[in-house]
Amino acid sequence: MKMTRRTLLGAAVCMTLGLGVMSSAMSADKPLTIGFSQVGAESEWRTANTVSIKDAAKKAGVNLKFADAQQKQENQVKAIRSFIAQKVDVIAFSPVVESGWDTVLREAKAAKIPVILTDRAVNVTDKSLYVTFIGSDFVEEGRRAARWLLDRAKTMPAGDINIVELQGTVGSAPAIDRKAGFEEIIKTNPNLKIIRSQTGDFTRAKGKEVMEAFLKADGKKINVLYAHNDDMAIGAIQAIEEAGMKPGKDILVISIDGVKGAFEAMMAGKLNVTVECSPLLGPQLMSIAKDVKAGKEVPKRITTEEGVFPAEVAAKEFPNRKY
Repeated sequence: MKMTRRTLLGAAVCMTLGLGVMSSAMSADKPLTIGFSQVGAESEWRTANTVSIKDAAKKAGVNLKFADAQQKQENQVKAIRSFIAQKVDVIAFSPVVESGWDTVLREAKAAKIPVILTDRAVNVTDKSLYVTFIGSDFVEEGRRAARWLLDRAKTMPAGDINIVELQGTVGSAPAIDRKAGFEEIIKTNPNLKIIRSQTGDFTRAKGKEVMEAFLKADGKKINVLYAHNDDMAIGAIQAIEEAGMKPGKDILVISIDGVKGAFEAMMAGKLNVTVECSPLLGPQLMSIAKDVKAGKEVPKRITTEEGVFPAEVAAKEFPNRKY
């Protein structure tokens, strides 16, 4: 068959159009790639958070590049730079500390890669360096812990109520905010006094070690322990028992997270209340990441809904716990 120039041109146009349709179909089918930098594995909460993110990525068909920072900011900065070099679609991370992110986040912005914060916030001069923050209201968690204590104080003997505080990682958003929220509320009762406050780094081992020091220094003077997470509280409970005292009775124990270990401690009468902080952020993160990649508007702050669980409801609530 004789091909005219017009026929050849037509065939070339058809081929080009066909390739264009094929390539757009391929890009539509291409899975979303998220680079995620996790704080580490310092607690039951963090482990549950990691599982939630990995499972949700799998279910959503997302290609997840996961990096464990082992609680070091420099490891997270390296991971974010690696994600930028790999040209991922979205970067998400749970920052070890609040400050020191401006430079690397500017690099992500220059590479046109949107950034989502999960669980913890950052302190940056330019808020456009991240698209949204998904997580709990840590200040409100501190307030909830303090409101429970205010209420309980009404049934306690008159006089000073001495509190020792186990803070989370120095400079981290939950440690700063949970302290601020708690102090804001206890100020309303002059009998409530924080006599010692020190970091336990959100770990069980450090929580035990610091509580041992508190007990050596103040012993019988301590009425209440306020721990910024359940793992530190569980470590501190061991220290209280080893000192020959009864946690939950001789010293009231208040903590935050709502992990299964805390419910077990409440059912054993050793912990009095835990304020929930849900780690199950995976499905929410995948959904928001897809919206961000599609160019949809998302809220700057997405708060998770949570409750307060005193020991009285622990046995009933325990079977419902997913972490």
